[in-house]
Amino acid sequence: MHHLDALTALFDAVLHSVWLLPVLTVLIALDGPFPVLPSETLLTIGAAAAFGIGDVPGVVGLFAAAVVGSMLGDLLVYSLGRTSNRVLRGAGTREDGLGAWVRRNLYTRPIVACVGARLVPGGRLVSTAACGRVRLPLRMFLPASAASSGVWSVYMLLVGAVLGPITGGNPLLCLLAGVVMAGVTAGGFEIGRRVHRRVRSRRAEEPAPVSV
Repeated sequence: MHHLDALTALFDAVLHSVWLLPVLTVLIALDGPFPVLPSETLLTIGAAAAFGIGDVPGVVGLFAAAVVGSMLGDLLVYSLGRTSNRVLRGAGTREDGLGAWVRRNLYTRPIVACVGARLVPGGRLVSTAACGRVRLPLRMFLPASAASSGVWSVYMLLVGAVLGPITGGNPLLCLLAGVVMAGVTAGGFEIGRRVHRRVRSRRAEEPAPVSV
């Protein structure tokens, strides 16, 4: 029990550290070109803890960090996309699925394209890289980035708001809830992607109707 209390105190100190928001901002920014960082999980954990104890300034700070970090990361990927840097590994160039949909809508509906893609795993990298590769003007890209960043940040905080009362602000319970939520979300999207792929495959295998 002593070790559990010490671990709880450690996580509590991390979640209330003055370094939490700056570190979270940097992680969310770097999560743009390198979408393997645990920025979303950390944001969810922080939000659950803040909502669990009714820390309104903490929630506002998390929202600001999420939006700023998201837009900085978007600008980084946009810049890499314009220079076709190999770091992106071809992101934003595929002509099927999400990549094709994004590229079709970038110039006519950039906000819709970026917001829609942002809510799909990997969509942030695809959409922002595509904006850079097709050289979407900054005057069109920045509002789209701001809108997608705002929507994503609100969504993540809403997840934290749901988990907050369940965890009661307990740091370890927030950590567990954040990890479980990340796994469930990723698993759900993966199942949906596979089902969609099978449906497309079956439609492609169906014989074309014979005209009379």
